[in-house]
Amino acid sequence: MFRRLKIVGSLQILTSILKMSVSTVTGEPFVVSPALFAENRLRLVNALKEKAKAGSVIVLRGGVEQNRYNTDAMDLPFRQESYFFWAFGVHESDFYGAIDVDSGKSILFPPRLHPDYAIWDGKIEPENWFKKIYKVDDVHFNDANTINDTLRNMGAKQLLLLRAENTDSGNVLEPADFKGKSEFPVDTEMLYPVMANLRVFKTDKELEVMRYSCKIASEAHKAAMKAVRPGLYEYQLESVFRHISYYDGGCRHLAYTCIAASGVNGAILHYGHANAPNNKKILDGDLCLLDMGPECECYASDVTTTFPANGKFTDKQKVIYNAVLRANREVTKSARPGVRWTEMHLLAERVLLTDLKAAGILTGDVEEMLDARIGAVFMPHGLGHLLGLDVHDCGGYLGDAIPRPKEPGMKSLRTTRTLQERMVITVEPGCYFIDVLLDAALADPAKRKYFNVDKLKEFRGFGGVRIEDDIVIWAKGNEVLNDVPRTVEEIEAFMRH
Repeated sequence: MFRRLKIVGSLQILTSILKMSVSTVTGEPFVVSPALFAENRLRLVNALKEKAKAGSVIVLRGGVEQNRYNTDAMDLPFRQESYFFWAFGVHESDFYGAIDVDSGKSILFPPRLHPDYAIWDGKIEPENWFKKIYKVDDVHFNDANTINDTLRNMGAKQLLLLRAENTDSGNVLEPADFKGKSEFPVDTEMLYPVMANLRVFKTDKELEVMRYSCKIASEAHKAAMKAVRPGLYEYQLESVFRHISYYDGGCRHLAYTCIAASGVNGAILHYGHANAPNNKKILDGDLCLLDMGPECECYASDVTTTFPANGKFTDKQKVIYNAVLRANREVTKSARPGVRWTEMHLLAERVLLTDLKAAGILTGDVEEMLDARIGAVFMPHGLGHLLGLDVHDCGGYLGDAIPRPKEPGMKSLRTTRTLQERMVITVEPGCYFIDVLLDAALADPAKRKYFNVDKLKEFRGFGGVRIEDDIVIWAKGNEVLNDVPRTVEEIEAFMRH
């Protein structure tokens, strides 16, 4: 039996959303210059010249279009593989690319399309069209032996192929494969640490794109904040966010699955997946936790707002919200070049524990609570992560990173590196009342002694608060890329008008 959902003033809601369109954005697409990717290729060959043998050529494979299971229907709009996009800025699927390390010469190999493509999908562009659009040195359609023949004509003595194992997922991006590859010596170890580390540090051109992504994220979050009312469903806030991101911002893709949690669902860290698909009715008195971000030209934003569905924080909500906000701002102020990210995570925990103690939820010495990992009971995730072409960007455990910690909370850190200028990183402290973690802590005498059990009961079922900003690390002071109402007073005033 199908459940019928009541449509709550859908026409009025749509009208109000359209009126909320981003006033400073025209809806025209953000245009990225091919110079961004040319600069990335130059950075890459300069970093490799002292490491690679003479005659080394980088060969990369772009993303492959996927069908929905065994059908001929495309599952999702194609989105380019991130390393390939970083080097070439190509939007289409099934490309290869080569870069001569000695000369910096760049070549693209588009797929040769079947003539029927022109009937179903549009004009088949010639090689020179791709050369002009992507500003590479040469373009050859990828026929049976094209890549092999081109590499031999270049005098390739060694191929540098990308094999990348993600330190968060453990998934592996396999090296490019093509006919004739076995005729060349192949190195699959050198390229990844160099390329991934370059992606950590954003150029001025990359930062320009990320500022735009975060601007659109901010406007979409504010639109959802304006649209919310008790009686809506969580997915309607997701819909508002998607509408503004695409209609006003031209951002076709979101950087990750939308989290549109309300009430107790705010304690589900990665809410919004298939088993919890943003489908609860929002109730009067609920806090809404929205973690959503569009991407522009594959560059991600990642912003979280928490606000009351009825526009007014309760006293209990203020206590938790202000604790998280203070942690966010202390970290943003303290994160500087030369500071290790693990220290920032502990700073956030220290602020949260101090304020939870002041609220009467915890008791005892804060430093002892840190050592006992009480902070991880309330914030089991890491403080933040690198941001770029992927929402959880690469390079978190390269450079001077220390091994992933084993302690609760700390083990979820996606980087342990020392901060440096031009890193873009999220600052996302949170405080959640997760029954399974609270029950485990209360069952452990070494942890239970820090809890005021009676006071804690008042917050069972509270859900959670997360406040997430995207920042650029600068020696002169960090740059917060997003701009949304943050204090209790700012949020309440914004939602009133």
